[in-house]
Amino acid sequence: MQPIYTTEDIREIETAALAHGATNLMERAGLAAAELARKLLPDGATKILVLAGPGNNGGDAFVVARHLLSWWFKVEVVFFGDEKKLPIDAAQAHKKFLAAGGKILTTLPENIDHDLMIDGIFGIGLARDVSAEYIKLFNKINKLNKHVLSLDTPSGIDADTGAIRGAAIHATHTISFIAHKPGLLTLDGPDYVGQLHLADLQLDTKKLCPPHGHLLDQQTVASFLKPRSRNSHKGSFGSVGIIGGAQGMAGAALLAARASLKLGAGKVFVSMLAEGMAQLDISQPELMWRAPEELLQAQELSALAIGCGMGNSDFARILLQRAIALTTPLVIDADALNIIATDIQLQSALKERTTATIITPHPAEGARLLNKSTADIQQNRLQSALALANQFNAWVVLKGSGSLCATPDGRWLINPTGNPGMASAGMGDVLSGIIVALLAQGLEAEQALLLGVYLHGAAADACVKKGMGPIGLTASEVTDNARHLLNKWIY
Repeated sequence: MQPIYTTEDIREIETAALAHGATNLMERAGLAAAELARKLLPDGATKILVLAGPGNNGGDAFVVARHLLSWWFKVEVVFFGDEKKLPIDAAQAHKKFLAAGGKILTTLPENIDHDLMIDGIFGIGLARDVSAEYIKLFNKINKLNKHVLSLDTPSGIDADTGAIRGAAIHATHTISFIAHKPGLLTLDGPDYVGQLHLADLQLDTKKLCPPHGHLLDQQTVASFLKPRSRNSHKGSFGSVGIIGGAQGMAGAALLAARASLKLGAGKVFVSMLAEGMAQLDISQPELMWRAPEELLQAQELSALAIGCGMGNSDFARILLQRAIALTTPLVIDADALNIIATDIQLQSALKERTTATIITPHPAEGARLLNKSTADIQQNRLQSALALANQFNAWVVLKGSGSLCATPDGRWLINPTGNPGMASAGMGDVLSGIIVALLAQGLEAEQALLLGVYLHGAAADACVKKGMGPIGLTASEVTDNARHLLNKWIY
């Protein structure tokens, strides 16, 4: 998997690289970006507008502009800074650009008919909201609807969190230098980077700074799978329990149960809290029904998911307490998380579990668990996911754009799959059903979480490719496509 580094990590890598004799990192970055810019331009296109900021990102922009100028492109540079205040390397890049015959503007030209704009205003060092002047500038650039290549990160996007710092430039392409950054992959980052490119600048980042974060990929998660033996039976693939479905929310438990069955669990038992429910799912008659108390006493249970549509009744709280006390691998979602957020004893019991626990909060549920606001969670999704994993001794997926997976020992991963069609009812229930099915089939908690999250998003992406969304995509459709992909990856 490709590593992901925070801004602090990137600075450590740069320092270590210089100590090991690496030179001209700004020159390497500028050349890589210039080569990409040349590839992005259509045949016959020659006019390029480069926007250079007041720091090292501006220095990268001057290097890009110098190379493009030497290749006979018509390059104009707008510099938003003071040459006397530029950092040393950026000042050198500025000087070399002028020496190569480049000319610098201080404001945008009136007639912007350029074939490509290169955004080198703010890079990964941006740690506060931009001024009103830059907000006005960014909004103007976005309204032009030009092709934009951003250097390292779209100006205005926080490279660590993906938050918009007042306003941000919408790029069509972004080239990330040295390594991936979390802010390009989660929250608002994916909506602003366009197509993401990586230039490692010939650095061995893993050697210079061992990573804590990685970008999930299909090859990794598919490696957790293996073909089934011919000499197998339903008992070979585990028994899943699903507890949820209070009055008016039976569909949540059914979606989780159906997903578990279709993703390979040998047997799936459903316990509904709603009274008067028929003991049969006509659409999925393979599901078996048990009373909640009976299911919690079942010796054959391989993994249990609790919370989908469960409600917050006293009975639900008692069932959750008993479930946490089991030595069975556990997936906790939705209403069960909300109950835990209000009960200190349950929080303590959860943290003391010695068997694997996976929790799957969306930002609002994560906020309740950490006693924060949803905005607090979203402003730093990475730290929020790590805090949840640490506080509850659990494997965590903080759902949303660029879902973040965190482990109890402080590692983290970002999932690149998924699309806006997943913002519909039942998607989280299906995810819980997929993960608990993988647990029941013998995968370790981390494997089940990572495979389940990646597969869930990939299945939604496959639906969109078939014309089933993103608008109107349903959780049931994702389940069927997840089954198809799982078999495709194994066989």
